[in-house]
Amino acid sequence: QVQLVESGGGLVQAGGSLRLSCAASGRTSSNYMGWFRQAPGKERDFVAAIWWSGGGTYYADSVKGRFTISGDNTKNTVYLQLNSLKPEDTAVYYCAAATRVVILVKTPSSYEYWGQGTQVTVSS
Repeated sequence: QVQLVESGGGLVQAGGSLRLSCAASGRTSSNYMGWFRQAPGKERDFVAAIWWSGGGTYYADSVKGRFTISGDNTKNTVYLQLNSLKPEDTAVYYCAAATRVVILVKTPSSYEYWGQGTQVTVSS
């Protein structure tokens, strides 16, 4: 079992920045960790992911160039830096972990473990 706890959400004005953190505990043997977001009435969408062993990072087109995913394997923590925020970035942001070696990184069902989510609200 892996437990994931997100932090760092909040209310920010458009153009502002936030940094989300996700701390993993328990059987922390994930190969990938990702961030997804879900706005009210919408599906859960992929935001970014990191592949621990290969060091690769993946981004949704809508956040490329504005958001950066990074991680500290020694602390079992992954971060998401959100810059140049827009009102349409408003959502609950979820951290997720996948243990399989090969996954579809943008697909929520690829991830076995999920955090409770942290709210990000961007005002115009």
